Amino acid sequence: MRSFPRALAFIGVFLIPSFACAAGGAEQFVPAELPIDIVGEDYATAKVVTVYREIRDTIAGYDHLMQKLHLRILSGNDAGQTFDADHGMLQNQEGVKLSVGDVVTLQTLRQSDGVVRRIIRDPYRLPAIGWLIAIFALLCVLLGGIRGLTSIVGLFTSVAILFFFVVPFIANGYDPLMISIVGSYAIAFSSLYLAHGFSKRTSVALLSTCITLALSVIAAVLSVHATNLLGMGSEESMYLVTGQFSTINLRGLLIGGCIIGALGVLDDITTAQTAGIHELTKANPSMTFTQLYAAGMSIGREHIASLINTLALAYVGASLPLMLLFRQDGNLPMWLVLNGEFIAQEIVRTLIGSTALLLAVPISTWCAAYFLRNRTGRTLPASCGHIHIH
Repeated sequence: MRSFPRALAFIGVFLIPSFACAAGGAEQFVPAELPIDIVGEDYATAKVVTVYREIRDTIAGYDHLMQKLHLRILSGNDAGQTFDADHGMLQNQEGVKLSVGDVVTLQTLRQSDGVVRRIIRDPYRLPAIGWLIAIFALLCVLLGGIRGLTSIVGLFTSVAILFFFVVPFIANGYDPLMISIVGSYAIAFSSLYLAHGFSKRTSVALLSTCITLALSVIAAVLSVHATNLLGMGSEESMYLVTGQFSTINLRGLLIGGCIIGALGVLDDITTAQTAGIHELTKANPSMTFTQLYAAGMSIGREHIASLINTLALAYVGASLPLMLLFRQDGNLPMWLVLNGEFIAQEIVRTLIGSTALLLAVPISTWCAAYFLRNRTGRTLPASCGHIHIH
């Protein structure tokens, strides 16, 4: 891919944010040599105390705005110490420009010769992220009540399964596809019961999810092999094959990602369809299986129409920056762009998720109509509930 060597060029510029002033002539910033023989490394936060000066320069053919800063370390073993550092960015990315009072993350490298190098990595974002999470949780509780609270618990359980089971086991050499399947079923069980409670309705939704998930696995495996995708359509995958995870099955990782991505859509539609059928049975206990299934499919078709568009836009939005890079090179014909692994990978991923959504509607509707219908076939008489006085 054309973007991969370009990314390597950017890495050479941005992963060495320490610059020194050249002696003599006009003042400019030049990259410092990479530190060697590192004997210690730690991370902390630091606050910008002073912005000495800003200089515009050109490095590797790109215009940069370079800042000379004075910072104070806020955490870690060196808390309270101050130091000078240089910070550079592309000139049109003014959002990265630092001002007095800004807090950043700091990487400290200690060499065997006693030299200490401090590198500014990123703006410190965790406080803002924490506030966003708090606002989200508050809205869940205010609008969803106890179900909103249990949904948050289910969400954190799903994230925990991914971070403490799926990722570590794949990193330790287990088959990514099998681990993703096991993790997906574990997420389905925990998230559904935690979010919706232990009930027959939830169990029916879970059954529908498990059946559809199994069909999605088959669809994902067949689709990825039919399109001859190798799982190397992103730069992250390229880094994996050159690092400590070089033995990971990237195709299995791609399929596993497709399955986990489809799971969120399945949870939504299976619970919605099951809840709709259940409410119909409570409103009219005399409805037969055929009537319930027909009514449920009518609801499901409207659900499909909205969710397919939502799913496609979610995947396109995640890939928008790289799509712009393809558009930048006007010499590439459209068929060649669509045939490339990255774009083809996203198309297949979207189609797998949409296929899972389509299958989930009839499956969940059938299961709900079959298991939740009124099996007695009797209804209350019209006069029931009225008191007749003679």
